[in-house]
Amino acid sequence: MPVSPFDWTDDEARRRAGAGLVRSLRPRTAAPELLDLASNDYLGLSRHAQVTEAAVEAARHWGAGSTGSRLVTGSTTLHADLEDALARFCGFEAALVFSSGYAANLAALTALTGADSLIVSDAGNHASVVDGCRLSRATTAVVPHADPDAVRKALDGHRGRAVVVTDSVFSVDGDAAPLTALAEACRESGAALLADDAHGLGVLGEGGRGALAAAGLAGADDVVATLTLSKSLGSQGGAVLGPARVIDHLVNTARTFIFDTGLAPAAAGAALGALRLLRNEPERAGRARKVASELYERLTGAGLTAVRPDAAVVSVRAPSAPEAVRWAADCRAAGLAVGCFRPPSVPDGISRLRLTARADLTERQIVAAVATVVDTAPRTAS
Repeated sequence: MPVSPFDWTDDEARRRAGAGLVRSLRPRTAAPELLDLASNDYLGLSRHAQVTEAAVEAARHWGAGSTGSRLVTGSTTLHADLEDALARFCGFEAALVFSSGYAANLAALTALTGADSLIVSDAGNHASVVDGCRLSRATTAVVPHADPDAVRKALDGHRGRAVVVTDSVFSVDGDAAPLTALAEACRESGAALLADDAHGLGVLGEGGRGALAAAGLAGADDVVATLTLSKSLGSQGGAVLGPARVIDHLVNTARTFIFDTGLAPAAAGAALGALRLLRNEPERAGRARKVASELYERLTGAGLTAVRPDAAVVSVRAPSAPEAVRWAADCRAAGLAVGCFRPPSVPDGISRLRLTARADLTERQIVAAVATVVDTAPRTAS
């Protein structure tokens, strides 16, 4: 019998199982079955009536799909309205919407650099940033986490184009990047700062305008932001924000813009509806941060090891990958959905439960969630 060219995948599956790193899909039903502290719906807008109605209205008016790439038939006045609203809300000159935050990061990194460029990337950056660095053909220097002096050292002596890229809020531990200090390091060398504000938008800054607005960097001519519409805005898609000339350059050169189908109208409509709601209810941002702080205080007060949250992510350390999997499964069996982060998703190799605060959680839900995490914790976790 001939050997299958995919027999090697069985060996890989056994290796993953032995290391406690098996991942599987778990389809959920439309009706919420669990208390959700696993999603990134920080403001509780994915099911908000105004947001879902905006999606429905957009689909009725524009159809189910965008029908093509943005440069052919995929751009609508709805996309233009969303880009204008994002730029104004976040404090930037212009914005460009993509089909995902992943595509936005790939676009920014590949279009703003090249073979003669240097990218200085934080060791804790998201996988989409890592992949953007790889695809850019630029020389990439990976520097220690949240270390502006290491950034300075990496930039020292470089004379060509340079971009320093960082998550604004890191998705694993929920800690914030030192954006002000990073901007200073960039300006000393004439480098650009690119910040992925996926986990800052809607949570940080006045009324949720994001980490760059909070740092006073929004709208600067040497700063570019990427973000996603799928977290605080409860929709789907991504965007790049920055100077108008940068956005124009992306329209003409970014492959994940030129060759990808435009964002579906329903997603664009939902994101626009969420932005309007957030402008009218700016207190949601502060509430999400308050819930995160309460979760942290109660979990650490019970003896668990957690990272103090700078935004809406609360990371709780697990003894090992298999223990993290069991812990998350026990939480689920008790009615609570939590994230389970293991290698290779965590750059430091430490497995964690990842809890996401939501602005719409009640005090009773917070108490129940903490009790479940504590009651199911491995003995070695405390």
